[in-house]
Amino acid sequence: MLFSTSIVARLPLATFSIGLLVHIEQLTGSYAAAGAATGALAVAQGVGGPLLGRLVDRRGQTAVLLGSAILTGFALVAVARMPPGTPLPLLLAPATVIGFATPPIGACLRTLIPTIHHGQDRQRRAYAVDAAATELTWVCGPPLALALGALAGTGSALTAAGVVLIAATTLFALSSASRAWRPARTRRTGGNALASPAMRTLVTVMIGVGVLFGATEVAVAASAGPAAGLLLGLWGVGSLAGGVVAARLGGGATGGRSFAVLLTALAAGHLLLAPASASEVAAAVTITVAGSMIAPILATAYAMVDRCAPPGTTTEAFSWLATATAVGTAAGASTAGALAELTSPTSGFLLAGAAALTVALPALSLVTARVPARA
Repeated sequence: MLFSTSIVARLPLATFSIGLLVHIEQLTGSYAAAGAATGALAVAQGVGGPLLGRLVDRRGQTAVLLGSAILTGFALVAVARMPPGTPLPLLLAPATVIGFATPPIGACLRTLIPTIHHGQDRQRRAYAVDAAATELTWVCGPPLALALGALAGTGSALTAAGVVLIAATTLFALSSASRAWRPARTRRTGGNALASPAMRTLVTVMIGVGVLFGATEVAVAASAGPAAGLLLGLWGVGSLAGGVVAARLGGGATGGRSFAVLLTALAAGHLLLAPASASEVAAAVTITVAGSMIAPILATAYAMVDRCAPPGTTTEAFSWLATATAVGTAAGASTAGALAELTSPTSGFLLAGAAALTVALPALSLVTARVPARA
């Protein structure tokens, strides 16, 4: 019940960017304005995520989840009810609130996994299932938002996202596991999750993975034409399948060396997309196989948080991983777009592979042992 509720609560999160983009474009008639709003959303999510995670680590999950869900839900309804011709600053304000207050439901669930599943093998499998389910929200969420927007209007789609978010997050926050969770009673000398060198390394790795995500999305859009939507869907399906397999086989890598192997395989698959893009069939097969490494890598990163983060900072640490991925995705998309203009549409695939290979080396230093507690 807890897991399924978290998935429903996270489904609206996958619709925020596309939902705001199409709604604000309809209100303003400008994709530039819509892009500015989604950019404000992304920046605010990157700033707010770790701050809310730190607040959870200090105050517990229930109050933070309920407060952030209600604030986000009301901001979604507010922007949904704004009339055409609304000035851009008035649209940017709720978009920023939505991003800053987005409930850290994924981070909270992952923080609970060690309390629900005992033993590293069971925990790794749980993280792999969570990674696969997260991919499912990204595969299903945007098409659902677009379909509802087409049928009932883009404002109705945003309102529905707010209602679902508040209802599902409330159910999660009021569950016995979430209410019973208490922050670790540990003195903090470093102040936050990034005080640990291992955690900083893990964040660096996830920035590289994010660059791969952003670069691949742009390269597919630039090189595949009308088939881009199908290929990106197959990319997500491949990741979902990889997460299911990883869950059955033990939940991903168990240490730095095997983590580096997964990252190298991820890089190889995306580098192969450059030559494979000449054929739609080859591109479809290659991107599905390349995507199969994504969920196992995410599951591995999640499983390492408990061993890399300083005690008492676990939720914040999970939030930093999300922020790192978002920052990397934005950087990868912008760089791949420039490369597509200057060189070739497939150059983004080379950037994606290079990014994953670059962070495979620091991943080698990540160990399986928990970092020592700080006095």
